[in-house]
Amino acid sequence: MKRGSFVHTLIGATALLAMPFEGIAKGLSKIREKKGYKIDSGADRVQKPMHLFEGDTFYTKISTADTDGDLYVYESTRVKKGGPNLHLHHEQDEWWYILDGEFQIKVGDQLFHAKPGDSVFGPRGVPHTFTKIGDDSPAKMLITFQPAGKMEACFQALSDGLMKGKTETELDDFRKQHGFERVGPPLDYYKKF
Repeated sequence: MKRGSFVHTLIGATALLAMPFEGIAKGLSKIREKKGYKIDSGADRVQKPMHLFEGDTFYTKISTADTDGDLYVYESTRVKKGGPNLHLHHEQDEWWYILDGEFQIKVGDQLFHAKPGDSVFGPRGVPHTFTKIGDDSPAKMLITFQPAGKMEACFQALSDGLMKGKTETELDDFRKQHGFERVGPPLDYYKKF
């Protein structure tokens, strides 16, 4: 057999052998939501809002499972002032859209004052944090992670109380396991896990 014929035969045989594996891989892929859905105001995608960060409530609007991990969207209702430590996500962009109340949102070196109707974008890899400001009346914002990463699982674990009483080292390990890390202090008051 000539070398050219051998190479073409080898390529053809490889393609034939790969076909069953391609079918298996497609069968193993996650099933993406195929129907639209509506989530009412004040409701959660799975009727189980998450309660964390000293009284904050998270209402999932688009679950990680709905998009094969491409997107996670939740509405965050916050009563007390404060927010998270300065942190960064290695693989997720984050977007905040203010519904009620006022927030300060820091992205890199920029500090934004955000009120209803404003939105702020935080690109992956850039340190960011935010804080609710103003009185004790509830403030609300939509927060989006793209791709979703492990943020929904992170918030669920926090809501379930799995990180209460943990050391800062354990909390930092938990953050890293969920794709982000603490890189500095909060803007003002740190809302603990």
